[in-house]
Amino acid sequence: MSGLTVFLDGKPVTLAELPLKGGGQAAVFPVVGDDGIVVKLYRDPPGPEQERRLTRMLTMSPLAARPTNAFQPPELAWPTALARGARGEFLGYAMRRFGEPAHIQLIGLFTRAQRRKLFPERADWRFLLGVAWNLAFMTARMHHDNLVIGDFSSSNVVVDANGFVTFLDCDSIAFTDPATGELFPCLMHTTDYSPPERQAGGPASRATDDFALAVLVYQLLTAGNHPFGGVPHDSASESTVKDNIAASCSYVVRPERVVIPRGTVDPSVLPPDLLTLARAAFGPGVLAPAARPPAEAWLRALNKERSQVRICAIRPLHAYGSHLTSCPWCTRVATTGHDVFNGPAPLPLPDPPPMEEERPEGRLSPALKVALLVALVVALAVAAKHLGGG
Repeated sequence: MSGLTVFLDGKPVTLAELPLKGGGQAAVFPVVGDDGIVVKLYRDPPGPEQERRLTRMLTMSPLAARPTNAFQPPELAWPTALARGARGEFLGYAMRRFGEPAHIQLIGLFTRAQRRKLFPERADWRFLLGVAWNLAFMTARMHHDNLVIGDFSSSNVVVDANGFVTFLDCDSIAFTDPATGELFPCLMHTTDYSPPERQAGGPASRATDDFALAVLVYQLLTAGNHPFGGVPHDSASESTVKDNIAASCSYVVRPERVVIPRGTVDPSVLPPDLLTLARAAFGPGVLAPAARPPAEAWLRALNKERSQVRICAIRPLHAYGSHLTSCPWCTRVATTGHDVFNGPAPLPLPDPPPMEEERPEGRLSPALKVALLVALVVALAVAAKHLGGG
């Protein structure tokens, strides 16, 4: 069914009645008759500053200098046109469409069911390592181009079947207009990926991006575990991820402080260099932005591990770091019964009953054996009576 008609560069397009996704700030609609683009409409009338931001973004081409092949999608879903109403009022903007089944949200890689549904026979640990590398590369490139992601989370990034990533919601990116020098800050953030200074109302920065990147890389390499999950032992009430970040309480750094959620993957699955970076980010780096490893450090460490991944000889979807002497995922299956990467193991069939041995001709049947044994006992008893009486 058709919905609102908007104008992109003066050309009318009709939006589908139902959005693809929606949040508190805006909703994203497909365009009727054009599967290549979507239009993001703001729920509340956007002010002139947002219109100016989008207008300036249309003059920029970030990350355009990076050579890519024909199979790689753009790393940014950058605005392509302003969306206006019939009276010329600013409503939102258009961008290239990145949706299922070709692209899925990064959060879809955090559960086995979604991994198997969307990337059957492919989404092993080696694949997740490659996605983490692409995410770190994109972050480093954006910082090189003086862009700050700001609202960096598992819901704002999509990934394709080759592991390439694309950042959505580019209208929230913080940047300085290269032509005018005007700073456009990022006003949005996602609490589960925000360091304490961001939660307290501070501005987005490269350091806040570096914190979110560390959390996302850790989640990818542990098949979805958040490094600030669990409840501190000294907590009087249910603790949230946001609370644990604010309290600098991560089981990756101080496991003795936290009641770790059941089923959590042990941090030791991370190769040593990556685990060192994680402990720096989730330890001193929580409260000290300068102590957080930058995107380039993650990129170097991830790149080193990509060529050293081991493949389990028993289960092909069990890939793991070269620092381990045995497959951690097989060990997990043996101890918990849960396989992080393969589907649920089929229930073992009951042992078949032993086949009855064929009786050669002339062999006595069990029933006949019992009858003869009874007769023999009776005969012996009679004989004994006669012998006693003689």
